Amino acid sequence: MIVSGATLSALTFFIPEELDHLLYTLVFIASLATSLTSTRLPAYSLILGFSIIYTSSRLGSELERYDWVIHASQITASLMVIETIQQLKKIAREQINKLEIINELSKQIVSTLDTKQVFTLLNAAFQNALDADSYFIGIVEGEEVRLELLYDDGEYFHDVKLPRRGTFSGWVIDHQRELFLPDLRQNIQLEGVEVVLVGQGKTSLSWVGVPMRGTYVDGLMAIAAYHPNAFDRGDVELLFTIAQRATLALDNAHHHAIAEEQGRLDSLTHVYNHGYFLRMLNKQAGECLANNQPLSLIMLDIDFFKQYNDTFGHLIGDEVLVSLCKTIRMHIKSTDAVGRWGGEEFVIFLPNTNGTQATQIAQRIRESLAAHKIQSNDHINLPIPTISMGIAVFPIETNETTKLIDLADNRLYIAKERGRDQIEPVAAFWENLETK
Repeated sequence: MIVSGATLSALTFFIPEELDHLLYTLVFIASLATSLTSTRLPAYSLILGFSIIYTSSRLGSELERYDWVIHASQITASLMVIETIQQLKKIAREQINKLEIINELSKQIVSTLDTKQVFTLLNAAFQNALDADSYFIGIVEGEEVRLELLYDDGEYFHDVKLPRRGTFSGWVIDHQRELFLPDLRQNIQLEGVEVVLVGQGKTSLSWVGVPMRGTYVDGLMAIAAYHPNAFDRGDVELLFTIAQRATLALDNAHHHAIAEEQGRLDSLTHVYNHGYFLRMLNKQAGECLANNQPLSLIMLDIDFFKQYNDTFGHLIGDEVLVSLCKTIRMHIKSTDAVGRWGGEEFVIFLPNTNGTQATQIAQRIRESLAAHKIQSNDHINLPIPTISMGIAVFPIETNETTKLIDLADNRLYIAKERGRDQIEPVAAFWENLETK
């Protein structure tokens, strides 16, 4: 049963001075209970009320100085208990809040397979769980560390890179250990490591970094502050926990992206498969139409490929297919795309490219493939099969992708019927069409 302040005040008048120790015990218990179940104000009010009433009730009595010292000591002890409990409650609330943030982060981060979304969730976790002036996540790229997420003194920074060697970040990555630097004003005993400023270019006086290494992820997570001793071991452990969750989530997202990419690609040549190429073509055609740009389509086929396989074997035939796709990639831009249409037939789309330009690209592909060398297992040079191509342009010839494909395919077979190892239509056709 909790003793209220009013009850204690009443007891002060009725309990004799000889039993003051009982009254102090009740006050101590009441202050303890009030502090546990409420905030400082009710607990302090209880002590203050008791002290005023006790002093008033004992003024007329002959209490010795010793008794007043005991009274003051008991009140002081009660106040200290109240303050200690409140501080412990504050620490407990902060820890619970951090655990809730980590728990919520874990639930959300596991459910997303998008890398950008992972970094968005991590950014929120940093702001809610850690009192830091700056923080970043760095991913290794060769001899550099690319900062995927950098927040410094209220501002976000993009596309920032650090040298891996000679930095705190590099030390964490190379040693796969946490680095806790509570006061950077002191001499840091790390050989070959210097302070490198990023973001706002201000010098941090506290720094913590923890490694992030998974199947696909190699990097670190770091926090910093502009004043010394800003972090404690609890912050280090919290950052380490966040880093573990982040590494797992980024690994999952990367694995999912690889699986998705593999689902889009032909298993042998690693160009787009038939279905995904069609989706890409329709999307790209829509963008070109909206921007009033041409889109050229090249259909190509390896001449007499069945006879080639029968003569030299399917392994050599597969090598020809792979070499052809590598040759195509050498002559197209990153915005272009190549897909395997079926068997030895391939298709290429070229956004913002007219027929004349597409013919030039097709010719370069033919010439490069013809100059390519393939050797048998016993190191004998083998002949390279020729290729035939058909070209059609969207939307100048047709504004439907299905008809565009049919047109390019028909022209491919015209090239074959005309003798193979050539491009249909000839360059003059485009000069006449494009000048109209």
